[in-house]
Amino acid sequence: MTKSYSDFSLSFSHFKNPSAKNFDYKHQHILSLKGFELANKEITSWDNYKPTPLHSFSDMAKDTGVTSILYKDENPRFSLKSFKALGGAYAVANLLIKKLKELGIDANSSDLISGVYKKETSKFTVCCATDGNHGRSVAWGAQQFGCNCEIYIHRNVSIGREKAIAKYGALVNRIKGNYDDSVRIAAEVAESNNYTVVSDTSYEGYTDIPKDVMQGYTVMVDEALKQMGETPTHVFLQGGVGGFPSAVVSFLVESLECPPIFIVVEPVNADCLFQSAVNGEPTAVHGELDTIMAGLACGEVSVLAWSILESYTSHFMTITDESIPKTMQLLANRETPIVAGESAVTGLAGFLIACNDSDLKSKLMINENSKILFFGTEGDTDEEMYEQLVGRSSEQVLSAP
Repeated sequence: MTKSYSDFSLSFSHFKNPSAKNFDYKHQHILSLKGFELANKEITSWDNYKPTPLHSFSDMAKDTGVTSILYKDENPRFSLKSFKALGGAYAVANLLIKKLKELGIDANSSDLISGVYKKETSKFTVCCATDGNHGRSVAWGAQQFGCNCEIYIHRNVSIGREKAIAKYGALVNRIKGNYDDSVRIAAEVAESNNYTVVSDTSYEGYTDIPKDVMQGYTVMVDEALKQMGETPTHVFLQGGVGGFPSAVVSFLVESLECPPIFIVVEPVNADCLFQSAVNGEPTAVHGELDTIMAGLACGEVSVLAWSILESYTSHFMTITDESIPKTMQLLANRETPIVAGESAVTGLAGFLIACNDSDLKSKLMINENSKILFFGTEGDTDEEMYEQLVGRSSEQVLSAP
């Protein structure tokens, strides 16, 4: 390990999941390659769709003693600066297509975007709770596909994230509680007003739409595999409620003869997946869930996501906020600079921390043959926070000589 990464000798927790296996995918009722084909057909037909870039960090790979490090950069995803554009918006499109089918109308995404059924779709309202990026995707999807949208944010969501959602025409409501409180309130409002909740988390009695959200994410995983041209040995994944990591895990386990080792990384103050792994069942964590990794400030796991993660994810880690600005700055200062938000770099931070601890590195089976894949799930989705943590705006970062 070179001096460049020596300041990643930071505190962490690690748990090896004793019940995980790395083969024999049996969760097609939740996420499947068949479901991916449907999602891919719709999403790749949207205006301005194109695969996001996959960066190779050969210098970092050499310094950390692995074969390759690959980083999928979701900052350019549509206009939303986040992989969430693939999930919430796809679920909105699917919902409206199903609603129109009930009216005897066969439609697809292109029909919705053209506005040919705007008279019908404008009668529907979608609703959700968000830390920021999912709500932005749902609001953007509602605007794209022609329905109304109401979003609930909690007290810790920044004004910048609130404005980013509102610019897509959604009504944004701020509540006093935390993220999990906003999820409950959004569900209650939807029931009272005959709205449809488009959530990225599933709970008892609510599972169909979250499947669509997660299935949308698999488009990103397919892109990454095709861009790599080889199979990763390790994938480090951000936590949250579990929708994102379960989408990656499901696609790779079902697709590959020899799936990689999966490591889920979470903030120490919002570690519901880590605690669920330790306890062997879905476990909620309570309190403020205070972390600069805003998109991961979740206390209750998605039950569907957990059923996949508990089966195929071998390792869970928690890390402190201290590593996040360091990792964001590391990417901003590369020869080809990358704009990565607070939640985008969690997996990479976990990897660099592991590389500074020989015992953990050994437990994760990271060695000179390892090919490490990361998904940089967002850009500067909170522009003020990004500038505060990196010391420069994204525009300054990307325009650096």
